[in-house]
Amino acid sequence: MDQQAVDQVLARPYSQELLARDLARLAFVALDGTPRAIPIGIHWNGTEIVMCTATNARKLAALRRNPAVALTIDTESHPPKVLLLRGDAELDEVEGIPEEYLQMNGTYRMTPEQRAEWERNVEALYDGMVRIVVKPTWAKLIDFETTLPTAIEELMRQKASEAAR
Repeated sequence: MDQQAVDQVLARPYSQELLARDLARLAFVALDGTPRAIPIGIHWNGTEIVMCTATNARKLAALRRNPAVALTIDTESHPPKVLLLRGDAELDEVEGIPEEYLQMNGTYRMTPEQRAEWERNVEALYDGMVRIVVKPTWAKLIDFETTLPTAIEELMRQKASEAAR
């Protein structure tokens, strides 16, 4: 998929809503060769998905060996809105707490006092973190209004063709 096509998908209003969410599912290949899909906090900076993790997280060794990842960001309501992304993870170890980590946790409902305590606890726990950065190289939005899963689109075309005979 070329970058212009990816950018067109990401620019759609539903895609923008989904990219503003705090949580996605990250899929990658673990060191033992089996697939993993984990929930992870995200921050969209306009061109990349940024995730942050502990420097000792097990997923880091797997991502160093095979940086290919897939992300799913979706809603819980019907009809679901689903944004599917693919790309390669770049790892960036940083000292302290990345600003994206603090931003990605911004929509959780916390009082100002709870937020301040949460930030103090985070700063006390982490000396540094690893930023996992993914620039989407493939994207598909499924909104069940204007876009559907590919298999459903194919079945609909097949049924329409059969009905036309």
